[in-house]
Amino acid sequence: MKPEDIGKAYNQITHIWNSEEFDINNGISQHKKAISFVKSRGNALDVGCGCTGRFIDLLQGEGFTPSGLDISDEMLNIARKKHPDIRFVQGDICECELSEKYDFITAWDSIWHIPLSEQRNVLTKLVESLNVSGVLVFSFGGTDEEGFHTNNFMGPEVYYSSLGLNGFLKLFIELGCIIRHLEFDQHPELHTYLVVEKA
Repeated sequence: MKPEDIGKAYNQITHIWNSEEFDINNGISQHKKAISFVKSRGNALDVGCGCTGRFIDLLQGEGFTPSGLDISDEMLNIARKKHPDIRFVQGDICECELSEKYDFITAWDSIWHIPLSEQRNVLTKLVESLNVSGVLVFSFGGTDEEGFHTNNFMGPEVYYSSLGLNGFLKLFIELGCIIRHLEFDQHPELHTYLVVEKA
């Protein structure tokens, strides 16, 4: 699946995140952990920001100037209504040029949807877009090996990919990052998040 197909899929399921059943605290404690490593509070970017605005609210409350990027125009329509003062960009992170530098970037439950062949390029781009000592937090499937699969758990078929646990760690070490935190936060599920700092 191409990222544009992921956008079309998410256009059909905005109701999942807009429902009262959605846990608005999902990922918040993990982000607070990541933010605890940040030395400066300048620009922040939410990659695959979706429509809830919960990370935008957190980042604003922590003194950042956040912006959001998502491939789903329906998600962004909702996000813009909730936060009309925030800059949201509709685009594919695989192709977007990030012209600013950031002290904090989050890619929560988002870049696992990009093609496996693009994982290294996108993560390299995100690290390059950080200021020195900037922090990246992202979630991924903590598999032993790299790979990809699709499922229709949320309704439409959606693609997932992962470099595997050691693959991600190797990449960030090659990029000269400091590994600050790694956690299987929904164990025994494979949902994993990683916090890295640009050295």
